[in-house]
Amino acid sequence: MMLLFYQNLGKICYAVAAADKEVHPLEHTKLKELVKKHWLDTAIVKGTCSSNAAYHIELVFNSLNNKNNLDAHTCFKDFVAYKNLHKHLFTTKIRRLILKTTSEIAHAYSGINKSELIMLAKLDIELKKP
Repeated sequence: MMLLFYQNLGKICYAVAAADKEVHPLEHTKLKELVKKHWLDTAIVKGTCSSNAAYHIELVFNSLNNKNNLDAHTCFKDFVAYKNLHKHLFTTKIRRLILKTTSEIAHAYSGINKSELIMLAKLDIELKKP
């Protein structure tokens, strides 16, 4: 179950990075940095260790990035569907960390653009839903 959680995080990170139809290497580098900095030590379920599983964020991001023409909006919808089915995993702390991570990825290359801003706003709205 935890691998699926991290795989969906990879999808939302990719969705934000690819919102403008291009994933810049700096966005990928920022994701790697953020996984190491924030996600390796974050327990999603109390009492569980997530260090190795957190690398699935990067694996999914890389996989999606290597598949040309994969739609960012499809990845976004997949993440939202997962979130809606597993609401108990999305604590306030996790929701904030998701927003922080995706926002930093969007800002990694030349600041945030309109497509990324719209994607981040939609994500913020989705994460605020009960």
